[in-house]
Amino acid sequence: MVDYKKILKSRELRLRILSLLSWVPDKTMVKIQYRIKTGRKLNLKNPQRFTEKLQKYKLEYRDPVMKQCVDKYEVRNYLEKRGYSKILNRLYAVYEKPEDVDLHKLPDRFVVKDTIGGGSNAVLIVDKNNRNYDEKRIEETIKKWLRMKPGKSVSREWPYDFLQHRVIVEEYLEQENKDLDDYKFFCFNGKVEYFYKRSGYAKNHNNGEMSFYSRDKKWLKGVGVDYCDISIAKQELCNNIDEMIVLAEKLSKSFPHVRVDFYNVNGKIIFGELTFFNAGGYMVFKPDSFDFVIGKRFKIGWR
Repeated sequence: MVDYKKILKSRELRLRILSLLSWVPDKTMVKIQYRIKTGRKLNLKNPQRFTEKLQKYKLEYRDPVMKQCVDKYEVRNYLEKRGYSKILNRLYAVYEKPEDVDLHKLPDRFVVKDTIGGGSNAVLIVDKNNRNYDEKRIEETIKKWLRMKPGKSVSREWPYDFLQHRVIVEEYLEQENKDLDDYKFFCFNGKVEYFYKRSGYAKNHNNGEMSFYSRDKKWLKGVGVDYCDISIAKQELCNNIDEMIVLAEKLSKSFPHVRVDFYNVNGKIIFGELTFFNAGGYMVFKPDSFDFVIGKRFKIGWR
C-alpha cells in the first residue's frame, strides 16, 4: 500500500491534483484510488469485500434522493418532511455567499460545517471565549469554503458531484462530564447489521477510539478501521441505543446501504449525517477478514 500522504503531505495539493484528473472515467479512477489506498486490486466483477461493493455501489446505483441526503443542509429538510425534526441539532445560520458571514450574530460557542462535507477539514468548532479565538482566521476559512466552485467528487462519489458549497452554523453539542459520543450504524436494506461507537475525538478528529458491535450489541473485540484507534476495552453503550437502532432502520429503509450517524447528548439523540460511502470505500479494516464479514450483508442485486 502506497503511503501517499507522506509523498504529498498537503491535503489541498492532493485534492487539486485529483480535480485536474476529473476527465479520467469514474471506473478507471476508482480502480486507481482503491489500489493506492488499500494496496489491493479492485474486484468489480465478483466483489466480496464491503469496500469492493461500495465501489460498485458508487458506479452503478443512482437514486436522486441521495444528493439531498449528502448535503448537510438539505438533509435537514429530508428528515423534517418525514417527521424527524426533533432529532435535528439547532440551526443558527446558513451562509450561501461570503458577504453573508457575520460572526457577531452568533452565540459564544457554535460549530461551522461545509454542507458538502470533507471530514474534519470542513468543520470548525468555535468558542469566542477561548484565548486562541481568531475571528479573522475563522471568517477567512468560512469564506474560502463558500468560494469553492462546484465540481466532480474527487473520490467519485456521484451524489456530491456539482453540489453548491454552503455553510451551516449549528449549536455546539456538549456531553456532561465527558466527550461527545458518536454512533455510526451500517444499515443494509433497512436493517442495522453493525455499528461502532467513537469517542474522545470531539476536539481533534485524529484522536479518539472506536469499538465495533453487532446488531445485538455484542462487542467485536479487535475490530476497527485504519483511521482510528481500536478500543482495548469494551465501551459502555448509551441507554437509548435501542432507540437509535430503530431510528437508523427507519431512516435507511429506502436504500440498499447507508451509514446513519447519531450523537447521544445527555440522553437525547441528535442526528449526525447519512453517509453512503464510508471513507469513500477506501478504509482498511482490522482485521482484514472483517471486510468480507460485513461485505456478506451488502446485497448488490439492485438492478
